[in-house]
Amino acid sequence: MTNSAPVSTRRDLADAPLLVAARGGKPRHTPVWFMRQAGRSLPEYRQVREGTPMLQACLTPELVSEITMQPVRRHGVDAAILFSDIVLPLYAAGVGLDIVAGTGPVVSNPISGPSDVEALPSLDAEQVAPVAEAVGLLVKELGSTPLIGFAGAPFTLASYLVEGGPSRNHERTKALMHSDPKTWHALLEKLADTTLEFLRVQLNAGVDAIQLFDSWAGALSLRDYREFVLPHSRRIFEGVAEISDVPRIHFGVGTGELLGAMRNAGPDVVGVDWRVPLDTAVARLGAAEPGAAKPVVQGNLDPAVLFAGWDAVEREVHRILEEGREAGGHIFNLGHGVLPTTDPEILTRVVELVHTATAQR
Repeated sequence: MTNSAPVSTRRDLADAPLLVAARGGKPRHTPVWFMRQAGRSLPEYRQVREGTPMLQACLTPELVSEITMQPVRRHGVDAAILFSDIVLPLYAAGVGLDIVAGTGPVVSNPISGPSDVEALPSLDAEQVAPVAEAVGLLVKELGSTPLIGFAGAPFTLASYLVEGGPSRNHERTKALMHSDPKTWHALLEKLADTTLEFLRVQLNAGVDAIQLFDSWAGALSLRDYREFVLPHSRRIFEGVAEISDVPRIHFGVGTGELLGAMRNAGPDVVGVDWRVPLDTAVARLGAAEPGAAKPVVQGNLDPAVLFAGWDAVEREVHRILEEGREAGGHIFNLGHGVLPTTDPEILTRVVELVHTATAQR
């Protein structure tokens, strides 16, 4: 396997619980981190981000480093995840978009046909050099804590570009997919190139694992996912494997019916949202690749349960840990991102509970 990452940038973290679990080993405790752990739930985040637009913040290395470190310091999580946004590589490449408070990414000129796809700019590594610089700062500060890099999967990026922003039904996206498959695949090929280049920059700078977010893939049927999405996601995971042997995680929301196909895309770990019990997810993932090693899963506490009081949280954490024992490895996480009004102290207690309950198990 070819590893084109500079040798000096990757830390030796062979015993880090997250990396051990991701590879199907036996960590000293179940690792835990939270999607959106670096964000609005933390008062220190709100303080340092005040007055700085999201995309500008993502391209300010010192700010990215500080925000990424905040939940590591506060919660003692087993991984940091790079503070960024899935649309950042599109913005950096020159796509006209902005992140609007209360709405999300809004695209100035949505894609509607072949000429728009042809005009879509490609990403050059220099356009995201500040991200590489931020990773460099973080690997020096994180010590023995792994850093997860991430990017958005082609389908989810395509949905933003075609719809012009977040969508409940993804009607324009699905219309393009079915009415003009040639244009659709051309679009996803270009987006796969952009995503892979963005991940290459992070990997060469020293991230220890990557996660590919396909946030909106749950809007698709299994048939449509296999035909219109899977080949492009698979190409990204294969491309990452050619760059580095770091663990690869894949996650989408509402993807219970797609779990097997998502495993077929080639990740080492499949994230599961809160709708599917982990033991059920393990069975579905195992059926997708008979004879393969038992799947490694990530998840899957409902973020809303964090508002239900400690007794309910504790009960659910123990249930999920028990279900996770069916897997070849388990990384504890939420079933989606931390909600903005979540009490940070609850997250700290969850980390402590997971570590205590699974120590040397």
